[in-house]
Amino acid sequence: MTISIVTKPVPLRTDAAGVLRVGKTRVSLDSVIAAFNEGATPEEIIQQYDVLSLAEVYAVIGYYLENQSEIDSYLAERHTQREQLRQELEARHQPQGIRQRLLARRRNR
Repeated sequence: MTISIVTKPVPLRTDAAGVLRVGKTRVSLDSVIAAFNEGATPEEIIQQYDVLSLAEVYAVIGYYLENQSEIDSYLAERHTQREQLRQELEARHQPQGIRQRLLARRRNR
C-alpha cells in the first residue's frame, strides 16, 4: 500500500477588516486559540463552534504551535485594537445609567 503525503494549506484567511478567520467561516483565529489556551480540546472547540471541522481546528492549532510567537504578537495587537474600540464606544455612549435610561424610554412609549 502506498500512502501519498499531501500538504494542505492552513485553513486561515484574512477578512476585509484584517482579522484572521478559520476556513470559510466567520470564526476568528482569536476565538479558537483562546479556547485552546483555556484548556479546550479540539473536540470541545468544534462543539463550541459547530461550523468548524475537526481537521480545521487541528490544523489551526498546529499552525499556532509552530508559529506561536508570531501568532501571540498578532493576538496581542488584536487585543489592543479591541480595547481601544471599547474605550471609544464607552466614551461615545456612556454605559453608566444605561439600565435606567432604557427603562425610562420603555415607560415613555
